[in-house]
Amino acid sequence: MNRGKFVMATSKTAMSSLTHLRHLTCAASASSSYPARLVPEPPNLIAWVTREGGYVHPAVKIAHSHHFNGLGLVANYQIPIGTDLIVLPDHIPLSFRSFESEDSVDSALAQLARQVPEELWAMKLGLKLLQERAKVGSFWWPYISNLPETYSVPIFFPGEDIKNLQYAPVLHQVNKRCRFLLDFEQEIKRAVVNLEPEKHPFGGLEVHASSLGWAMSAVSSRAFRLYGNKRPDGVHIDVPMMLPLIDMCNHSFSPNARIVQEQDADNMKMQVVVEMAIKEDEPLLLNYGRLSNDFFLLDYGFVIHSNPYDCIELKYNGALLDAASTAAGVSSSNFSAPAPWQELILSQLNLAGEAPDLKVTIGGQEIVEGRLLAAMRVLLASDMESAQNYDLNSLKSLSAEAPLGVATDIAVFRTLIALCVIALGHFPSEVTDDVSLLEQGVSESAELAIQFRIQKKSVIVDVMRDLSRRVKLLLSKETVTAEEDK
Repeated sequence: MNRGKFVMATSKTAMSSLTHLRHLTCAASASSSYPARLVPEPPNLIAWVTREGGYVHPAVKIAHSHHFNGLGLVANYQIPIGTDLIVLPDHIPLSFRSFESEDSVDSALAQLARQVPEELWAMKLGLKLLQERAKVGSFWWPYISNLPETYSVPIFFPGEDIKNLQYAPVLHQVNKRCRFLLDFEQEIKRAVVNLEPEKHPFGGLEVHASSLGWAMSAVSSRAFRLYGNKRPDGVHIDVPMMLPLIDMCNHSFSPNARIVQEQDADNMKMQVVVEMAIKEDEPLLLNYGRLSNDFFLLDYGFVIHSNPYDCIELKYNGALLDAASTAAGVSSSNFSAPAPWQELILSQLNLAGEAPDLKVTIGGQEIVEGRLLAAMRVLLASDMESAQNYDLNSLKSLSAEAPLGVATDIAVFRTLIALCVIALGHFPSEVTDDVSLLEQGVSESAELAIQFRIQKKSVIVDVMRDLSRRVKLLLSKETVTAEEDK
């Protein structure tokens, strides 16, 4: 087969469709069926990887997964531990390493990439992806044509479903990303308006916020941060890469495979190796990271039920904590007006001072973020000397056994429970209402939004249960101690 002609023909399809992606402000997140590929009949991705010098185990196949709502990699038959599933040579991954050089032939693209804030790193590689999508005869077209046409991330939700998330930190991020895409569209137009055709980073095609959103979503949901080539000093550079075929492995906190990088002479190989025996028809699973549902929804477009790493973001606020302690029946709190010695410890926790970090969390592995726990123990402590002389790490630990006394920890946990009640009250709907809506049937974006807020409320409820259990244990100890002292 003449691959050059084949790629060139399909790349023209990409060019004609590049400016016809869904508009950011009016697009639905995804259809109720599986998301379509970028072209109706894309090239065989496994065959392309193999033809370009990669390796794909004969048992690996691409199949639809009802559980993951899309395409993924599945085992045709049982595969033992230690087996190499996929091996990609260095030239197959798509990265933006070309941006590292000031003399890059893609100087216009490099200049645009440098305007992208680091927190939106996916947009940098997204620019490269859009360039390759527009390029006639792109080496990566067989891979790009297999990418989904749509993504279920919140930037593509209808406005009502964005509101349905009901969680301020994620709402802020969605609005921030949407604003960036709209502003960046204008920035790109200004940057390319007077460029000669051969220097235009997108082959003369107009790029809109919708196509930028598609590219950023493709990268955020599929790219891996891995070591790239070495710098002159011999240090490997941390480079986001899109790994064709490998990025079709779905996520699990209990994966059956892992990514391994191997340096062979000057060639860096990316491999997927079996970590636990895979049975016939089982999906190939990687761990995307110990992430909260905020990241999974914003970057990947799905929500993990009972996610052990999910948490709730709160702002450390003295007046709010005073209100919580009052509601909990805890007296003598100093949250709004800490004493000088307490203020000093708060500064050490970076909750006071010139540039404090007031974002604290509950839930996840810590249950209560250490900084918040230590601050509350200090501010509710009855013994100044004990609090000042205590090890800060112990004050931050929930496993530490009442470092400032049982009475203090009881007051802390009761105040935290009241804080959870306040946080739960910020959601306009209750879990029972949410479940009822799901049972009635809603759009996919609405379902994602509702599932997301259910999980957030579940985190708060789980924290309340954990703290209530701890209060009961402390009260029983306090009773035993009181009886022993009689």
